[in-house]
Order: sequence, then C-alpha cells, then structure tokens
Amino acid sequence: MEFIKEEREDVKIEEIIVKREDAEEQTDLKPFVCDQCEKSFSSRESLNTHTGSHCGEKQHSCKLCGKTFPLKQYLDSHMSFHAGVLSFICYECEKGFKLKSTFKKHMLTHFIDGFFTCQLCGRKFNTWGYFERHRRVHTGEKPFSCQQCPKTFARKEQLKLHMRVHTGEKPFTCQQCGKSFAQTGQLKIHSTVHTGEKPFICQECGRGFSQAQNLKIHMRIHTGEKLFICQECGKSFRQLGGLSVHMSIHTGEKPYSCQQCGWSFRVKTNLTAHMFVHTGEKNFTCHVCGVSFRAKKTLSSHLRIHESSEREEFTCRPECLID
Repeated sequence: MEFIKEEREDVKIEEIIVKREDAEEQTDLKPFVCDQCEKSFSSRESLNTHTGSHCGEKQHSCKLCGKTFPLKQYLDSHMSFHAGVLSFICYECEKGFKLKSTFKKHMLTHFIDGFFTCQLCGRKFNTWGYFERHRRVHTGEKPFSCQQCPKTFARKEQLKLHMRVHTGEKPFTCQQCGKSFAQTGQLKIHSTVHTGEKPFICQECGRGFSQAQNLKIHMRIHTGEKLFICQECGKSFRQLGGLSVHMSIHTGEKPYSCQQCGWSFRVKTNLTAHMFVHTGEKNFTCHVCGVSFRAKKTLSSHLRIHESSEREEFTCRPECLID
C-alpha cells in the first residue's frame, strides 16, 4: 500500500511539472501575464481588460436593474438585453442575436457541405472569416476605422495599408528611378512612365491612358458629365482640380509667385508660361510659317489665321512676329 501511495504521489508531481511546462510554452506565445492570477495574454490590451476583473469595486452599474460590472464593455453588453437590441443579424435567415458568440454558433447551421454560401451572389467560402469579409461587399459595412483621420475600411489589411499615409512608410521602390511608393499597385502604375504602356483605351476617340481612373475622367469629355459644382456661382467642372483652381477666383488667392518680378498667378501653368518672359524661350512653333511663341494659347490663336479659307495664299502678319 505504501508503494502504491508513493507511485500516486509521483504521478501527481509529473502532472504538476507537465502543467507548468505547458504554462511556460503558453506564456511564450502569450507574453503578457497577469500578476494576480498568472493568466497570460497575447496583447497588452487584452491583459489590461482582464486586470479589471480583479478589481474588488464594481464601478459600472446598470441604472435599470442595479447590477454592477468591473468593466464598461460588460455593462454595454448587458444593456443590450434591456434595450432588446439585436446587434448581430444573420442575413442568411434574418434571425437576430444579442451576443456575437451565439451568432457565430448559429452561423454553423449554414455551413452546408463544407461551405458557407452567399445567398445574394452564390459564392462559396470554406471558412467563416472569408465569408464574413465577403458579406461586407453587399452590406457596405466598414468596421475598421483610422484613429488619425475619419476614413473607414471593410478589411483590416486595407487599414494597415492606409496607415502608411500617416507614417510615411514607402517600402516599394522603382528599380529604374529610385522613387518609392506606399503600395505595390502604385509602383505598378508608375512603371508605365518608363515603359510608355497605355493599356486603357477610349472607345470613342482611341486615346490611351496608363490608369483606368484617368480613362474614367477622360470619358466625361464625351458624356459631358460635370460632377464638381462651385457653391459660390454654380459653375460645374469635370475634375476636382478644375473646381479647386476656379475657387481661387472667388477667394482671390494667387499662390504661385514669380521669384524674379513678384507677379503672382492662380495656376502653376500660368507661372510656367510667364517665366518664358524672363528666359526669352519660345517653345511653341507654327508648323506652317515657322514663327515661334512663348505661350501655347498664342500659337493656337495664330493658327486660326492659317485655317481661314478666305485666302489661298498666306503671308504672315507683322504682328505675328511680335510676341
């Protein structure tokens, strides 16, 4: 009997050692450990939430029934029972649930033949995570919010990419010119600058574009669509940039200044054209008579003379030589 007793004690000791080893392995995966109960967590936020459960004083009280809770989030969940709020709605059968855990259990009833099937479009998914992410395509739900700006996103990965706007991180670098970008898609679009590729073709006029968005904006020329309207005078524009430039007429703002003479301009292109006055450059040349001009619009006005059908033979006017 004494031998059996000692053997049982050895077994108990081995069980304790195994439990401790398992706890140590778990702690390695979950490095944040509670000082009071030694429970471990994968993030500090989860640990902070847990430590509130050890507080002897329950500060968050329900005003309807008097029940108290150590954490506000527990009180918020409890209040949904009084309000009858069904926070989680199954769009497969429209049944509602107050708790996410109950909702998840219910969703398993729709796991048929190893797939979750979308009733709106018929697509099938073998995991709940992919199915839930797809569901937001139909609902428009964007649960991931940026803490630095009002933008929201349907997927966590999209928020992660967006955060590079605030951090300035640009991990994707062009091998030809060294320019860096926050997203691989931006690098791909940029590479067309070097290749000259313009895969997006306008079916109306045949003009090519390197980006689909540029083609979309270009199509407004053919459709006459002008989405951006000035709130001051009602004038409309095809592009937001056009409206922004136009607004300077109302504000009187002229942000582009000549460093040589101090003249200011509303549009950067006007400053560029003005600089030819100082440099003497005349880059716009008439292909008919060879006269050169500083501004493209001056050349365009000059070309109307050649296009006139009133003269069979043409001699350039003296004023053309003065620009």
